[in-house]
Order: sequence, then C-alpha cells, then structure tokens
Amino acid sequence: QVQLVESGGGLVQAGGSLRLSCAASGRTVSNYAMGWFRQALGKEREFVAAINWSGGSTYYADSVKGRFIISRDNAKNTVYLQMNSLKPEDTAVYSCATGPSTIPTMPIGYDYWGRGTQVTVSS
Repeated sequence: QVQLVESGGGLVQAGGSLRLSCAASGRTVSNYAMGWFRQALGKEREFVAAINWSGGSTYYADSVKGRFIISRDNAKNTVYLQMNSLKPEDTAVYSCATGPSTIPTMPIGYDYWGRGTQVTVSS
C-alpha cells in the first residue's frame, strides 16, 4: 500500500518561511513524479509545484514562482516544498501526490495522495 505523509505545516507570519516534507512508503518514488497541491477553505484544489522523476524538470504555479522551491531526495524517498516570503493568500491545506504525472500540473496525473498539512499565514 502506498502512503504519503506530509509534515512541516503550521502558523507563520507574513514574510516568513516554512518547509514542507512528504515521506513516501510502499513505492520507490525515484521512478515517479511528485507534486504539491493546495486547497483553501471554500475554494477548489489548485496546483502549486511539481518535479519529475529525475529532478531535472520543475513546474510552478504563477502565484508561487520565485517564492517556492520544490526538491526531492530519492535516497530518503521524500519530496520537499520550501516556501519563502509567505503571504496570507497562501493559507491552505497542502497535499503531496505521486504518479506517472503525464500532465504534472493537473490532479489527473497522480494516483496517490497524502492527507495534507495545514499552512496558515497571518498578517
């Protein structure tokens, strides 16, 4: 059974930073793409960032480009999301996902999802 567990969320002031981690089990994620999505209260889930199986290609939503960095450590079977210069509008539940990710910016490209971790940015 494939499981993804996110950690690192919390409460931070605007302008601060957080690093989210997603640890995978049941699948060697070096063979798959990894992505981060978020869902704010009352809004639909949206794409945040993705990284391909080799780490050589990354993708970012325009809203986070230049502030967030996605990376992976295949030896630890873990993907990270470094979030800098956080804004109140970044407040959401952040979920990681893994899959073939033929279309890395869309949920349909992933087959397993974590439960998510809450990120709250205060003004």
